[in-house]
Amino acid sequence: MIDLANLSVTNLVKLYDYDLFELGSLADDIRQELHNKKVYFNMNRHINPSNICADICKFCAFSAHRKNPNPYEMTKDEILSDVHSSYNRGAREIHIVSAHNPNYTYEWYFDIFKTIKSKFRDIHIKAMTAAEVDFLHRKFNKSYEEILGDMKDSGVDSMPGGGAEIFNKEVRNKICKGKVNTVNWLKIHSIWHSMGFKSNATMLFGHIEKREHRIEHILLIRELQDKSGGFNAFIPLLYQRHNNFLNITDFPSGIEILKTIAISRILLPNLPNIKAYWATLGINLAIVAQEFGANDIDGTIEKENIQSAAGANSKKGMSKDDLISQIKDAGFIPVLRDSMYNELEFFN
Repeated sequence: MIDLANLSVTNLVKLYDYDLFELGSLADDIRQELHNKKVYFNMNRHINPSNICADICKFCAFSAHRKNPNPYEMTKDEILSDVHSSYNRGAREIHIVSAHNPNYTYEWYFDIFKTIKSKFRDIHIKAMTAAEVDFLHRKFNKSYEEILGDMKDSGVDSMPGGGAEIFNKEVRNKICKGKVNTVNWLKIHSIWHSMGFKSNATMLFGHIEKREHRIEHILLIRELQDKSGGFNAFIPLLYQRHNNFLNITDFPSGIEILKTIAISRILLPNLPNIKAYWATLGINLAIVAQEFGANDIDGTIEKENIQSAAGANSKKGMSKDDLISQIKDAGFIPVLRDSMYNELEFFN
């Protein structure tokens, strides 16, 4: 086995040369030590207020453009109606991520969060990617500290990990030039952590990036986690290839995907949870990934617009019973968690 104490990219990229099941066994040992046979999920609802975006990312099929000529903006009442109906079905996390809509005022965002919190005090609001924070910073000339402080004051409980994509500058310039850069993505999460809050981290893979870029990305997350301890979960997001401008034809195999998840678990010993996000992987591969280092599959979602716009089969979410059944059938123990990974209910 390679020397895992040698954190050079040249050394660690050799992990991809190992047999899948050898890698999987090492990752599973780490996963079992942390979580035994538990697989976490939560009752959540994704809400995407608008797909009108000031930025143009070549991998994105969600934002309104010529391949998706259906722009929309949800009203405050529509958002509250979705929250209310999801709350009545048991959702206790509302995940709010929007395109970078140039029509919204600065106050629009925070008024939404305050209103949700005033009506549903036990709902956890996960909202505002670092890319959205950076957009507000650029558009309204607000400091990161001021924006994050307003998020806190308006009721945001944690941040999602979106906008990270791939940290390599050259790749980033090709797929999402103009969006938050790597230094500022990490800075925003570091500030949020210093305020006592948690966030997630993502990595978009399977497009034009190389294996070396994935390793670089994971190591930067590891470095910040060593400093702040603020990441709840790392989520390798599989690129969805339809309805965007990258025109990728060489899509990663199941083996490559599972190796990437296993390597994430191996290289992030300081981060408690690796999520195999079923909305990008599909539920079957997400379940298999639990044998390769992952210990979470996300949640019910209810309605998913971003990945499904690019071809993922996730638009209508999944029911709690279906998630439980899938996890059980694979020989794991389904565990309903809250947004902070507190265990709420076991389904043996």
